[in-house]
Amino acid sequence: MASNLVIVESPTKCKTIGRYLGKEFTVMATMGHIADLPVKKLGVDIENDFTPEYVVSRDKKKVVKELKEEVAHADTVFLAPDPDREGEAIAWHVARVLKCDPEKIKRIQFNEITKNAITDAISNPRTIDINRVNAQQARRILDRVVGYKISPLLWKVLYRGLSAGRVQSVALRIICEREDEIRAFVPEEYWTITAHCSFDSKDFQAQLHSIDGKKASLKNEEEAKAVLSSIEGKSLFVDKITKKEKRRNPYPPFITSTLQQDAARKYRFSASKTMMVAQQLYEGLSLGKKGTIGLITYMRTDSVRISNEALQRAKEFVDEKYPTAYHLKKPRQFGTSKKAQDAHEAIRPAHIAGDYSPEALEKYLNADQLKLYTLIWNRFIASQMAPARINSTKIDLTVDNKLFRATGSVIAFDGFLRIYEESKDSDGDSGQGGLLPDLVEKTSLPPKSIESNQHFTKPPARYSEALLVNQLEKLGIGRPSTYAQIIKTLSDRKYVELDKRRFFPTELGYKVKEILTGEFENIFNVSFTAEMEERLDTVETGEVDWVELLKSFYSTFSKQLDSVQEHLTELKKMNQEETDRLCPQCKEHNLIIRWSRNGKFLACPGFPSCKYAESLEQDYEESDEICDKCGSPMRIIKRGAGRFLGCSNYPTCKNIKSFSTGVPCPEEGCDGDVVERSSRRGKIFYGCSKYPDCKYVLWDKPVAKPCETCGFEHLVEKNSKKKGTFWQCPKCKAEYATHDGE
Repeated sequence: MASNLVIVESPTKCKTIGRYLGKEFTVMATMGHIADLPVKKLGVDIENDFTPEYVVSRDKKKVVKELKEEVAHADTVFLAPDPDREGEAIAWHVARVLKCDPEKIKRIQFNEITKNAITDAISNPRTIDINRVNAQQARRILDRVVGYKISPLLWKVLYRGLSAGRVQSVALRIICEREDEIRAFVPEEYWTITAHCSFDSKDFQAQLHSIDGKKASLKNEEEAKAVLSSIEGKSLFVDKITKKEKRRNPYPPFITSTLQQDAARKYRFSASKTMMVAQQLYEGLSLGKKGTIGLITYMRTDSVRISNEALQRAKEFVDEKYPTAYHLKKPRQFGTSKKAQDAHEAIRPAHIAGDYSPEALEKYLNADQLKLYTLIWNRFIASQMAPARINSTKIDLTVDNKLFRATGSVIAFDGFLRIYEESKDSDGDSGQGGLLPDLVEKTSLPPKSIESNQHFTKPPARYSEALLVNQLEKLGIGRPSTYAQIIKTLSDRKYVELDKRRFFPTELGYKVKEILTGEFENIFNVSFTAEMEERLDTVETGEVDWVELLKSFYSTFSKQLDSVQEHLTELKKMNQEETDRLCPQCKEHNLIIRWSRNGKFLACPGFPSCKYAESLEQDYEESDEICDKCGSPMRIIKRGAGRFLGCSNYPTCKNIKSFSTGVPCPEEGCDGDVVERSSRRGKIFYGCSKYPDCKYVLWDKPVAKPCETCGFEHLVEKNSKKKGTFWQCPKCKAEYATHDGE
């Protein structure tokens, strides 16, 4: 009997795929990346055509050994990592590291983990797409070179440990420049005039729209009073009533960016949390007697394309479940953006049938899984439903040379809105009014009252996570698979802070942005980064050689590096502020402001002869949390290496709370958070906020990033003399670099 081996990335997929393929197939997992650039050095031979040095990490050696043993006995090896550039590169690494016989290696890919998709993939294998591999290699090497060459410059100017990722730094620039716009914004006064009317017991409002045929623009109270005075005691004349029925078509199925945005708006999910939960839905969950089944298609995609088979199944589902008015004559197709790679379908349910509806699966999914699955299900099914019909009414009322306008709308037929409506950011328009009364044209209508109101123009809104993802996508910065990590890195490096769901650049973030854009303006700008994404796409299509792309970039980049190195001392001085305080220890120099991991501090420039230093940081920070005992604001109190929340009304109120790390407790059934605690000897550790009911505890700082290998909810931060700082999964012990790339 023939022996077949299928190699996937995640162990979660093994059981599902194995059940579909039967006993003739063995399914094993690489547990993520099987090889990568080394953690502690550049790992790229720039002088030799950017030849990368790929190494197998220590935690993967056992996996490699087991895979080699199985490969030796297999007649055919099917490489089945994820269907994207990174998955293609992983397949290539597996074939290389395992030294597989090219004759028995076959690459397969599938967009959903269903029996049909898996068996079709096995029946239609292909060779590894080396152009895809090279596109991924080019991106990885480009990010490594930028990170390893520029980050040490930041260390010398500010302090060690800072990061200068190629794409993350452009995202930081976007956030900082929005903050600049807000700070430079000068509000302008304007006034509006509203007529409050009533007809047939229905109240409605009409806004002053124009004067003498020109759009009304009242800049101050005097102008508003003049208008009010001119129409005082006069009736409004119903000049024109316009009624229209508008058809509103449904949204296309989700792509990665729109899923992240809608999940952020509806459920306040971070981009990384959305992707973690989507990964679980894609890889498969236990559905009782049905076994472990994948519930959605691949979640990293920029295409709204849907297979004909899925469209037909969706149409049949709508035809069966909803009245005739909701049906389409034929399935609705959506056009994909020209910028999209269009490598995969949109994100949709893998099984479109009543027994796979969110209601049917509710008992098998946890709260987050159910929310995201319902969102994906409803958006896809809605995309194959009839348009909504909306009756809109516009009433123009005149008095002298002034026109007031009232608008309203009512849903005549809900169509796709029956099951899905996209959420909007709070800064969006407020929409039209409700249903207006049935007025008669060419009649008079005395207003109940007319009032004026003062307003001020508002600055542009700070980016929420949804708005930032939308902006990155619009500008062509990064790719669907990178958005979550870009945002996570900016927060982890303390370059930005999230306050009331909006991103604020920190002082450190501003400083890093100024240095990078000042010294590497042509690299850390939007147009160059977007252009580089397009050039990487041409590597995938085979139009551009990846080595030539890197050479072209590095020829300019290396000259800039040399230039910065030449004036590094001056650059460091430019970023140190001298104070008028004399050093109290040596009494020879004025103290200067410097930076460290713990923030700004005062230091003597006579170091190392004089080692005087003192902190400039407050021993507390304000927080958004309110004391649950007295209602006063809570403060983040710092004590040595630790911190906690204390009431600002101390000593009247002595309420204190442990400081949350923002990481949910991973224990099943627990709804607590992992918080900072301090032992009797002052050592920091981390435990569940529900203690003593939940005794989950860690000595290492948790990081709100899921393990790519086993899917565990969070990683922990580790430090060693040999490896430096790195992340590790507390469950499977997989290790991840923290200092370069995106």
